[in-house]
Amino acid sequence: MDAAGRSGENAPSEATLRRLERASGALATQAVARMDEELSWFRAMPAAQRSWVTLVAQAGIASLVEWCRNPGRPPKLTGEVFGAAPRELMHAVPLKRSVDLIKVTVEVVEDRVGQVAEPGDADRLRLTVLQFSREIAFAAAHVYASFAENRGAWDARLEALVVDALVRGDRSEELPGRAAALGWAETEPVFVLVGSAPPDGQDARAAVRRAARSLGCEVLVGVHADELVVVLGGAADPAAVTGRVCREFGPGPVVRGPRVESLARAGESATAALAGLRAAAAWPDAPRPVEAEDLLPERALDGDPLARAALSERVASPLQDAGGELLETVRTVLGTGGNLEASARALFVHTNTVRYRLKRAAELTGCSATDPRGAWTLQLALALAQLEGDRSLWN
Repeated sequence: MDAAGRSGENAPSEATLRRLERASGALATQAVARMDEELSWFRAMPAAQRSWVTLVAQAGIASLVEWCRNPGRPPKLTGEVFGAAPRELMHAVPLKRSVDLIKVTVEVVEDRVGQVAEPGDADRLRLTVLQFSREIAFAAAHVYASFAENRGAWDARLEALVVDALVRGDRSEELPGRAAALGWAETEPVFVLVGSAPPDGQDARAAVRRAARSLGCEVLVGVHADELVVVLGGAADPAAVTGRVCREFGPGPVVRGPRVESLARAGESATAALAGLRAAAAWPDAPRPVEAEDLLPERALDGDPLARAALSERVASPLQDAGGELLETVRTVLGTGGNLEASARALFVHTNTVRYRLKRAAELTGCSATDPRGAWTLQLALALAQLEGDRSLWN
């Protein structure tokens, strides 16, 4: 029987309700004492949270009295009962435990029906308590569902803010704190994956989260325009995680930014990954995923100052500092298209000498002049260095 179906004739008498009202404080105290006795997790709760439960129990009994006095009025239990405690109680007490607390409170009230009710009124009060307990259970489920929905919407907004800050390259110290509110544990390494979002409105965020967490990773996900941005942390095997998460992106290249030691520096990884994604079209045969560092030549051509600085520091400068013979050999091999014999003749040295010098150059730069990709990187790095050198002379 719901609230609308109850009639004043079935409600306890006003005298019983007054007695129940006067006893509400004592009943709430007795209910909390029984919770302490029967529920071990309740005994472990901080005193402040236990006092909130007492307030809720007392508000519930007061709401029962009001409910009986106005049988035609739908119960407003969400605000009247659960509004007595702060929202923090939702974090501390899951729904299942809330049901246990309601059950104990109802049992205490039922046990005291004979003492509270006027003579001949006990059955009506007991029936009313049972009906009201059902309404309370429904109200509790509604409160927790609303809280979960609101928390989900809040988490989504906060996650979007964090990912947006990383995309902008922020290094704010607030980022780890905001991420921690989303459950992110401080862990390393951290890196960023970027690529196209799936077509046809597919929500890749949930799929990315499942994939990453199945491999024990922390994860943040955002969509910016048509780009899917994924921040991953704590991967025991970054290559395996990258390969799995990569499957959730849309068509086209997926670029992985360099690894950094904390979320506070994840903006650096995001900046490199996004620059790589913009330039990836210039390398049609790039693997998927591709490292942002492997796209340094394309990024440099696209005007990325970080890529140009990296090529100068890692490729051009080591060759220039190594001495004329090494640099001359690399230039000659590049000029002959990787033909070692022709390079040796042009340099008036033995072919093995050319091989030795190229090995030294590869050790210094990480690029092999006889490998097409390495040759392309060396040629571009040296060309950019030459341009920069000429400009410095003009200035």
